[in-house]
Amino acid sequence: MHIYEKMAVLKENDFRRHTGIERRTFEKMLEILKVAEAKKKAAGGKPNELRMEERLLMCLEYLREYRTYFHIARSYGVSESTCYRNCVWIENILVASKEFRLPSRKELLNDNEIEVITVDACESPIQRPKKNKSATTLARKSVTVSKPRS
Repeated sequence: MHIYEKMAVLKENDFRRHTGIERRTFEKMLEILKVAEAKKKAAGGKPNELRMEERLLMCLEYLREYRTYFHIARSYGVSESTCYRNCVWIENILVASKEFRLPSRKELLNDNEIEVITVDACESPIQRPKKNKSATTLARKSVTVSKPRS
């Protein structure tokens, strides 16, 4: 059974907990990626070892859990470089689609709602143990013999 089939049977809440996105967002991403892959493969090329669903899951797993490419590649049965190439390609396609992006700085600056959060950072004493001779560790004496004082 493929990894995506295991994910497809999860409830909506569990799917979101695992991937970090809702299932409808996942499907929208999948549509964009399939169109981009069709354009890419129109000229020919070697087919991928993993289906698009699994490659997207692999990328989301990297972004959500921030595991190393090595560990994710082992989970999906591909090489580390294949995992890296797929994740970078998916990120670039999704960013280029402009469907999934964060607001720009200009958009944020034009937003007139200002939210101020204040934090009380006044000094407060820290409880520390009292210093005494029994609580401190004595440094080792030097092994070299010093000259006797005259």
